[in-house]
Amino acid sequence: MEISVVIPVCNEVDNVGPLAREIVAALSGREFEIIFVDDGSTDGTAAAVRTLRKDVPQVRLLSHSFRSGQSAAVCSGVRHARAEWIATLDGDGQNDPADIPRLFEARQSAELVMGNRVHRRDTWLRHAQSRVANGVRGRLLGDRTPDTGCGIKVMRRDVFLDLPRFDHMHRFLPALFLRAGARVVSVPIAHRPRERGASKYGLLDRLWVGIIDIFGVMWLRRRAKPGLRVTED
Repeated sequence: MEISVVIPVCNEVDNVGPLAREIVAALSGREFEIIFVDDGSTDGTAAAVRTLRKDVPQVRLLSHSFRSGQSAAVCSGVRHARAEWIATLDGDGQNDPADIPRLFEARQSAELVMGNRVHRRDTWLRHAQSRVANGVRGRLLGDRTPDTGCGIKVMRRDVFLDLPRFDHMHRFLPALFLRAGARVVSVPIAHRPRERGASKYGLLDRLWVGIIDIFGVMWLRRRAKPGLRVTED
């Protein structure tokens, strides 16, 4: 198993099928698995994934008993993954699975490879909001990452599992990986408009929660002993 693709989904019944088939095409020739983590969907997303498994044997389904958020879904997927390297992408179809192989190849120089949506295909409001959020995070956390909110990334499973876990941690992975002494690089990727379904986030949700979490991550970084390695004789 070379790579596990973890996809958190909530009410994305129309997106799971097209997304899985694009992943299969992108990773043709590799050993991989696709893990959909259903985070309390009410629209038949889980049933759609079960049906999908008949045609795509690489698909696995994990289901949360209640809605827990994107970070909890990513953590569940990584914990149950079988590969050393994890790719994550959003379940809304805006990330292009064809970018996964390029991010996977870049793992030679880092433990976390972040996508960088150079040309965003969002509304002007979401684009502006993302630019402000990335700028504030970069200035306060020094994570040297132009697009920390990008959903498509490739990372080492063991490093991720050692990170402190909290709600919304998926927005701060570059800072958390750096805190752990890991290397982080960014790779330009494509971005697509949402064609099916609706966004689960609002402007105020992202803004208020993000401000609180930034101070929490700053607290964690001040108390870290970066780069600590343990060896056994």
